[in-house]
Parts: sequence; structure tokens; C-alpha cells
Amino acid sequence: MSHESVYFSRPRTYGKGARECRVCTHKAGLIRKYGLNICRQCFREKSQDIGFIKVCPVTSTTSTTMLRPTQQSTI
Repeated sequence: MSHESVYFSRPRTYGKGARECRVCTHKAGLIRKYGLNICRQCFREKSQDIGFIKVCPVTSTTSTTMLRPTQQSTI
């Protein structure tokens, strides 16, 4: 039995070996959420085309300064 006859001899139906990026067929770093099945590198390139937008979170220092005027009560 040579290496060629043994290599990839069993079918890959589950696990990491069965999944690949639908763009570049890379097997590592897959984003499987929402059925994307795209590697993280391709996701960074194609995210605008897919419809994802980057949302910057509000930091804690700016959120407290933004909320202060509305939280003050007059007694």
C-alpha cells in the first residue's frame, strides 16, 4: 500500500476536514454562522458585498458623558 492509495481514502462527511471556504476552498478559520461557510480572510474582503457593516461600539467614557444630561433630576 503506497501513500497515494491511503491518502484521503476515507470520505470526509463531518468535522473540520469536510468543510471548506466557498470562495477559496481554505479549511481553516471558517465562519459558519448564518450558513456563510467563508474563511475569515475572504469574509474581510467580501463583507461589504454580502451586506455586513462594521458597527463601532460606544466606549464607556463616551457613554457616561452622553447619558449624564438626561439622568440629572431636578429636585
